[in-house]
Amino acid sequence: MSNPDIPRVDAREKVRGEAQYAADHVLPGLAHAMLAVATIGRGRVVSIDTGAARAVRGVRLILTHEGTEGLQSPGYLMGGGYGVQSLQPLLGTAIAYRGQPIALVVADSLEAAREGAALVRATYEEEAISVTLDAPGAEIIAQADSPLPKPAFADRVVGDADGALSTAAARVDVTFEGPPQHQNPMELLATVAEWSGGTLTVRESTQNAEAIRHGLAKVLGLSPHSIRVLSPTAGGGFGQKNALQAHTALVALAARELGRPVKLVMPRAHVFNNASFRPASRHTVRLGADASGVLVAAVHEVDHQTSRHDLFPLVYADLTARLYGIPNFRGRERLVRNDIQTPGFQRAPFEHIAATAFEVAVDELAYTLGRDPVALRIANDATKDPLTGLPFSSRHLAACLERGAERFGWARRTPEPGSMRLPDGTLVGWGVAIGAYKASTAPAIAMLRLTDAGEIFVTVGGHEMGQGIRTAIAATVAAELGVPAEAVNVLVGNTGVVPQHLTAGSWGAATALPAVRQAALNMAQELARLAGDGPAGRTFPQILRDAGRPHVDVEARHRAPGQPEGIFDRVAQGLPSAVGPAYPEFVSLSYCAQFVEVQIEPRTRRIRVPRAVSVVDCGRVVSPRTARSQVIGGVVWGISAALREASEVDPRYGGFLNADLAEYVIAVNADIGSIEAELIDEPDPALNSLGVKGLGEVVMVGVAPAIVNAIHHATGRRVRHLPVRIEDVL
Repeated sequence: MSNPDIPRVDAREKVRGEAQYAADHVLPGLAHAMLAVATIGRGRVVSIDTGAARAVRGVRLILTHEGTEGLQSPGYLMGGGYGVQSLQPLLGTAIAYRGQPIALVVADSLEAAREGAALVRATYEEEAISVTLDAPGAEIIAQADSPLPKPAFADRVVGDADGALSTAAARVDVTFEGPPQHQNPMELLATVAEWSGGTLTVRESTQNAEAIRHGLAKVLGLSPHSIRVLSPTAGGGFGQKNALQAHTALVALAARELGRPVKLVMPRAHVFNNASFRPASRHTVRLGADASGVLVAAVHEVDHQTSRHDLFPLVYADLTARLYGIPNFRGRERLVRNDIQTPGFQRAPFEHIAATAFEVAVDELAYTLGRDPVALRIANDATKDPLTGLPFSSRHLAACLERGAERFGWARRTPEPGSMRLPDGTLVGWGVAIGAYKASTAPAIAMLRLTDAGEIFVTVGGHEMGQGIRTAIAATVAAELGVPAEAVNVLVGNTGVVPQHLTAGSWGAATALPAVRQAALNMAQELARLAGDGPAGRTFPQILRDAGRPHVDVEARHRAPGQPEGIFDRVAQGLPSAVGPAYPEFVSLSYCAQFVEVQIEPRTRRIRVPRAVSVVDCGRVVSPRTARSQVIGGVVWGISAALREASEVDPRYGGFLNADLAEYVIAVNADIGSIEAELIDEPDPALNSLGVKGLGEVVMVGVAPAIVNAIHHATGRRVRHLPVRIEDVL
């Protein structure tokens, strides 16, 4: 199978404004909704006054906890449920975090809904709050001792890390802090709910239409068969949209009560204080090496936030234990319960900050040993999985480092901090770091139809959030059937056809494409059967017409290595079914090497990243154009996470203070210089027939530590937190 560099198949409709996002749907009789939210950080509602809100012209309905009888929690996605958190607003008077919805106001116009929501008044009984890792009242739970499933969330222990550390010739001990951060996709959380004859249709921006369908059924007490969720296109997700949001059931309930469709587009400030986010975390990394620079031991201990009502687990050490061939490793995570909404997955959820802490420590070890940071990393490459002892399905990490070093010009680097400057005195620093991300995959069903009019339709579980999955699917069909990619119509994000598995964790392509390829192969066999001994050279419409068939349909199923056939029942229930990186016979990950240059102005100490080189091993590259776009986007986000992004918390009142794009500082064009992306493009046939591994997440991993390491090279200063600010290098 070749890898033609085809354009995005949906590019034209996007630039022409023809792509349909959730909030684009304007239905007859549409009403608009807006949330009123709690202004305390913890406590309970004593009373709600909706009189002024009801008096606003055009307000038709106000939902509070007094009008939601019969609703129940959807359950938490990480606990066998369907919600981004288990807390379903308006089921009672308890307030778990600042910004929690206390009412939904529905009106004829958006302006009336906003005005009505602003006029809802509540009185509260307040309790003391704890919203940071070290705040009084924060409850610490060892993840290994929690009721979370084992061994998935157990400590990672191999050998005797503490013993080996005590006798290591060279040691480093680093504590690194990561801030809370928010995804902020361009498209806000949005829902349009419509009832017709007892059937609920929901148009929502989501990465998990099936969880919304089953979650709504649970909350509203309905059969999933009476609910259809449509999300053909989402304007970014990055983990924020991976399950049922807290507002969706309220919009559906309002639409049922009013007997008209209802739309809610959540304002950015409400997104900050209701949707999931990357939790604050603190990392202690201890490394030990022998005199030759061989890593003999590592310890990685992490504390990170969760909510009072859910345990949000992350396995930071699952990644860092696999970055190198370290024989003695101990990793543990602790959950710190705060008065916040439940955190969640944000691009490279734990890998980004875990690799940052670990790779900064590796850089410090290189300086301690007097070794080149690239050479030290290559010398400590793993030959088998350190945690399980299984072989890797493929691992081209050393090649990523070697190609990146050559392309970046690493040989021209002088190692002494502060030794490289521009003629005007600007400090120059070069840094490197590696990254990895699990190569997961999930079950998928693909249906393919060809018609005698020459139409091609493919339906598969998946969601298009801008990453280019439609293009990859079309390219796969085109390669197998010999048709133009632009002729392939791709239907994803639609629960009315095939089950829609959560698209996240970089398993979208590795999940959908093998099923799509098999469907195309099945179709080729069916066309050959229909063609029989007829004349050669006929097109497929001619074959169908000659056979008297208006269309022909085929189906294919694909599941991950080691998964039973029964896994498709779990997919049909809207439950996450992905596995990886550990499979029965191998361990599979994607890898990257990140090289960056920073320049620090000598007087203002302004930090810039004029160039970056990112080399990635993601298996076969099916869609080179969208793949390169993913790499560039990941590096941009890594620069932003390293130098700009932090969600500022008010420890007195709770909530996030900079809850808009004016004060949540992100990288802009002026912050981004040259980004060179290279893809190893070596298929991994052990994982699936296409040899595809994940890409979207791994490309962000390693960018931030490369920048932090480059800042040390430029200034001699070791920064122990993100983001790095000007005051850190003054």
